[in-house]
Amino acid sequence: MSKAHIWLRAETKPLEERIALTPNVAKKLLDAGFKVTVEESEQSAISSQPYRDIGCDIQPAHSWREAPLDTIILGLKELTEEKWPLAHKHIHFAHVYKNQQGWKEVLQRFTQGQGQLFDLEYLVDENNRRIAAFGYWAGFAGAAVALKAFARRSQQMAPVLPKLASSPNQAALVNEIKSLLSLRDKPAKVLVIGAKGRSGRGAVEMAKSVGAQVIEWDIEETKVGGPFPQLLECDVVVNCVFVQAALPPFLTTEMLHQADRRLSIICDVSCDPYGDYNPLPIYDTCTTFSDPTLRLVEGDNPLDLIAIDHLPSLLPVESSEDFCQQLLPHLLQLDNLEQGVWQRANHVFNQKINQI
Repeated sequence: MSKAHIWLRAETKPLEERIALTPNVAKKLLDAGFKVTVEESEQSAISSQPYRDIGCDIQPAHSWREAPLDTIILGLKELTEEKWPLAHKHIHFAHVYKNQQGWKEVLQRFTQGQGQLFDLEYLVDENNRRIAAFGYWAGFAGAAVALKAFARRSQQMAPVLPKLASSPNQAALVNEIKSLLSLRDKPAKVLVIGAKGRSGRGAVEMAKSVGAQVIEWDIEETKVGGPFPQLLECDVVVNCVFVQAALPPFLTTEMLHQADRRLSIICDVSCDPYGDYNPLPIYDTCTTFSDPTLRLVEGDNPLDLIAIDHLPSLLPVESSEDFCQQLLPHLLQLDNLEQGVWQRANHVFNQKINQI
């Protein structure tokens, strides 16, 4: 019996340089007997040549629609907003299970085409823990971007953040932020919410590595319920909380206008302004690499928010390699979608389909 055919599609999200299957992981799949097709991509941090060198089939970008129906389409971010039915099995982050804007329309495409979605966010083990996540890198990059914005604000540089571009590696990003902060005479005061989670650990490590004063909050500090005026006493707040139920808000719009507010930069790494569970209901749209900040408060004491939903793309190679290594043991089980993480993800998909 032949192994499954895995088709790595090119990403369509602007400036998304990460990839859901790195060459070293693709090689292990090939060695295990899987067929691997890789689409060419101009924006990926990894070119198609290393895949060609190890024996992957190379196809033009976005040609997966013509793939045989038993092909498994692997990607990272959501598909473009189209209307045509989806007939394949898809693996990617769809952002539809928390009733985000347009969730019904996305899932209806699967029902119309009789396709299936195995959402990467809902690949969990028997203890309901995520088996693969970019969380550490999201937090690390989020803290870096927030501190970059804070340093530029301190030096009255405009804009607060220019268009962002990826860094070649972690060390280069740390050195860039250190250099910017070195012009200040005292360390930045950073509060990380969700500090014990994957994203939070990344944010804490980044902030400490550049000499910031870091306050770590987790369940113990937030269990009393917001709002939390203590957040206004810091220079930077980085929210890394993974929310699965409605919470009292951490901050309200009214609080942001207090005259004695120290807070000047918020980075919402969790970044879900469109869902019902957003603990920072002070904004309603994400920011982007091209336009990274949203001005929440104007005037002499401005406040800016960063809410980019693919922050690990700032470190695309390292974050992709880490994620794919976490995912590999489960990709090797793709011949049996009726067990393990795949069966559990399919169960969530079917539950959500029934809510349409």
